[in-house]
Amino acid sequence: MSVIRNILNSRSSKDGNFFMSLTQILGFKPKNLAHYRKAFTHRSLNIKDDKGNTISFERLEFLGDAILGAVIASHLFKAVPGGNEGYLTKMRSKVVSRKHLNELGRDLDLINHVKTNIPIDQFGVNIHGNLFEALIGAIYLDRGYKYCKRFIYERVIDPYVDIEQLEGRVISYKSLLIEWCQKEKKEFNYEIYEDTGNDEIKHFAVKLRIDDRVVAKARATSKKKAEEKASKRAYYALQNIIS
Repeated sequence: MSVIRNILNSRSSKDGNFFMSLTQILGFKPKNLAHYRKAFTHRSLNIKDDKGNTISFERLEFLGDAILGAVIASHLFKAVPGGNEGYLTKMRSKVVSRKHLNELGRDLDLINHVKTNIPIDQFGVNIHGNLFEALIGAIYLDRGYKYCKRFIYERVIDPYVDIEQLEGRVISYKSLLIEWCQKEKKEFNYEIYEDTGNDEIKHFAVKLRIDDRVVAKARATSKKKAEEKASKRAYYALQNIIS
């Protein structure tokens, strides 16, 4: 048996605490802790398996994303028998949006269990959602689909999936605004420039023009975030017209 496998499957004085924490998070007792250790292993540790493959939560994240989507899709298919493909796809996207997954991961304090060589405060917000998906992947390998479904219902569907509320939830204000502009044949443009303020972290600022009129401004640490923030401000400024 390889050294890496020994490490992942070994017992230590910390196993008891990790086991208890997992049991509280999952709502059931895990069988193979090695799967969950991988779910909290960041690639910065540079741990490799026997074949030289990097061990990190990223593969489990991929698996968990697929399983989460399948369980949510199955629930919506049964809950909304009259919903067409486009409607169901949009509703599923709202449930598994990056923002929502980040909130779920943050609520469970998953980041406190991650093993990394990078200071935790240097991670972006998406680390929370990534770990949540990786955890689902670990559950699948450890206990199978039935336990994944149980976990997703208890942590996602039962407390958060309300059809009427989901119908009114906006995933992307930018997409909503662009769709409205195209429908109403209005010209729009996002003018982005680097913000040279006094902040230590570089910011980007954006002016959103609709029909050659500035309707909103915003700044953020990335172009994408600045555009979304400006779009949200423009949406609320024009809400009566858009509605």
